Amino acid sequence: MLYIILPLAGLILGWIAGWTIRWLYAKYQVKAAEQESVRIRQDAVKEAEAKKKELLLEAKDQIIRERNQQERETRERRAELQRYERRVVQKEESIEKKTNQLERMEVMLIEKEKSFRMREAVITKEEERYRAELERISCLTRDEAKALIIRNLENEAHHDAQALINKIESEANITSEKKAREILVASMQRIAADVTGEVTVASVTLPNDEMKGRIIGREGRNIRSLETLTGVDVIIDDTPEAVVISCFDPVRREIAKIAMERLIMDGRIHPARIEEIVAKVSKEISQRIFEEGERVLFDLGIHNIKQDGIRALGRLYFRTSYGQNVLSHSKEVALIAGALASEVGANKELARRAALLHDIGKGVESDSDLNHAEIGMDMARKMGEDSRVINAIGAHHNDIEPICIESVIVQIADAISAARPGARRETIDNYIKRLENLENIAANFSSVDKSYAIQAGRELRIIVDDKSINDEQSKVLAKQIAKKIESDLRYPGRIKVTIIRETRIVEYAR
Repeated sequence: MLYIILPLAGLILGWIAGWTIRWLYAKYQVKAAEQESVRIRQDAVKEAEAKKKELLLEAKDQIIRERNQQERETRERRAELQRYERRVVQKEESIEKKTNQLERMEVMLIEKEKSFRMREAVITKEEERYRAELERISCLTRDEAKALIIRNLENEAHHDAQALINKIESEANITSEKKAREILVASMQRIAADVTGEVTVASVTLPNDEMKGRIIGREGRNIRSLETLTGVDVIIDDTPEAVVISCFDPVRREIAKIAMERLIMDGRIHPARIEEIVAKVSKEISQRIFEEGERVLFDLGIHNIKQDGIRALGRLYFRTSYGQNVLSHSKEVALIAGALASEVGANKELARRAALLHDIGKGVESDSDLNHAEIGMDMARKMGEDSRVINAIGAHHNDIEPICIESVIVQIADAISAARPGARRETIDNYIKRLENLENIAANFSSVDKSYAIQAGRELRIIVDDKSINDEQSKVLAKQIAKKIESDLRYPGRIKVTIIRETRIVEYAR
């Protein structure tokens, strides 16, 4: 029992001692916390008072600075106002001085005006007296004397002007032919184009006559396929080792010629191969047309031509006129026109552009019955060309009247290029024969009195007997002659048929 009570009592005493110690320690901590809080409160009060003093000092400094700034600005404004006042005072003094000067000048002018009026009156009286004396001496009134003087001056001016005109005309007659010859020679010397005498060959050489049979094919399949795809006529006759290709379109003729040459070299000739070769050659020719058009534009330094115009120019590379390559001819005409324009002071660039495009109608794919000048004018309008360029294209064969000097220059350059020795292969005999055939067709009609082929065979002018034919019959006759020309002659472009029926009434006065 004692063993139990003693530990229990010790435990109770220990608990009481521990609780007492904790209570004492807690009481100490509370007291220390109270002291710390008092200290913190005192420190906070001191810090707040210091902050307050600092803010008060800053506010006082700010107020002092703003006051100084206001005072400085006020002084500056006062000084500026003083300067403005001084300037106003000076201007007022200056205005006052000028006003005084103007008043003095006004008084002087009034006095001078009075003096001038008095002198004018005296001079007028003297002038009237002198005039009356002159009229008395010359026996002429004032108006009569003025008319006489004017008439004498007019006669002298007319005489001098006529003498000057006669002198200028005399000098012009002496020097004009020489000067014109010098300009043309200088222009032709400055061109860079070679003599062109190309002839489009429409025949293909064969390695042997057996190749003709392979070209024809079984039941003519090969030749029909080639003609259908290219639009040409292949003529196989007795000519040894040669095949003739006939077509009005030079581009299609060139495509057929190259395609046939490649088929002969390849050896495989059948419809499928023909179609493949023709398609390939057509693509190559189309690209070459565009390249030829671009090349001539680059050589001449001409820009801003639409693609349709470039292709039309390129097609001229495959076309010839009397053996003369049309694209080379157009380039040569452009060079001549540019040189002539620079010599006579015309627009060089415009003349060169119009000259290059003057035959562009020959390169247009068209089924129209218009001539190449009219087709070229329509195309130039679609390309947005200058009206002077359009006029030069239409006027280079006198289809329309030229409206500017550049159109006349294009006519001259075209004639120089065509007439230059070696340019065209047509002889004078063939030319005369062609015109005679044209006139003979019209002469075979009974109502025709006379017929004349003019403009290098581009127009047939016919004079009929007014007694044997009336106006309505003249229209029918013109159509009949045109149909006869179409059926009997081969010619480039078109021929204009003009019927002239003239009624003459003659009487004699005796």
